[in-house]
Amino acid sequence: MRVLFIGNSHTFFNDMPHLFASMCRELTGEAPEATMLAYGGRSLQWHCDEYFALRFAILYGNYDYCVLQQQAHPFPGVETTETWGTRIIELCKANGVTPVVYMTWAEKAKPENFAVMESTYTALASATGALLAPVGRAFDRLRREHPELELYYRDGEHASPAGDYLIAAMLAGLLTKKDVRALSSSAIDFRVSIDMENNRVSALESAADCRITLDEAEAALLCATVQEELEKEKSE
Repeated sequence: MRVLFIGNSHTFFNDMPHLFASMCRELTGEAPEATMLAYGGRSLQWHCDEYFALRFAILYGNYDYCVLQQQAHPFPGVETTETWGTRIIELCKANGVTPVVYMTWAEKAKPENFAVMESTYTALASATGALLAPVGRAFDRLRREHPELELYYRDGEHASPAGDYLIAAMLAGLLTKKDVRALSSSAIDFRVSIDMENNRVSALESAADCRITLDEAEAALLCATVQEELEKEKSE
């Protein structure tokens, strides 16, 4: 399986595509190839404006899936998300690539902003026939039901390691069609330390330098929530 991620920091934070690939390997025995076109603060319109890189990747990358993630904070709105999301989705479908709409979440301090994000992503996936990864719904649900579980990075916008564990599990479960409650690992490995306050990225020598382990109960809660949201989406 080959997967192209198109988005911004809400895609690349904590090396999420690497974690996704690790989870897929654990669920299926085979690791997918994950590639990114993800740049900080960029919207789907920006990716369309940089059309030749996007076009080349989708036409010649032999991808099975393309995961689209719109700018989140601030969210550009309904019309622009539908316009540019549809353009990328149509390009994917015309070239045999299955599009996946990756629903993001509201800022920690502004949970009311999630309503428009949820409705926009849901409508986009429904109108185009794309798969929907309801990450934001899981974020919002856990924020309300388990406020002790910190899904946010300290800026209140990006995902914490636990938040990216949730994102990766959602995408892994959706694309492999496996039950993510079967995931045995509660460890998150990533090779980059991201300091958003100083706009600096520091490459670490090994994954062991930044191995973060979730409490088993936290990991189980994340996976159970993800699986329930995936099953809800499938039944709707």
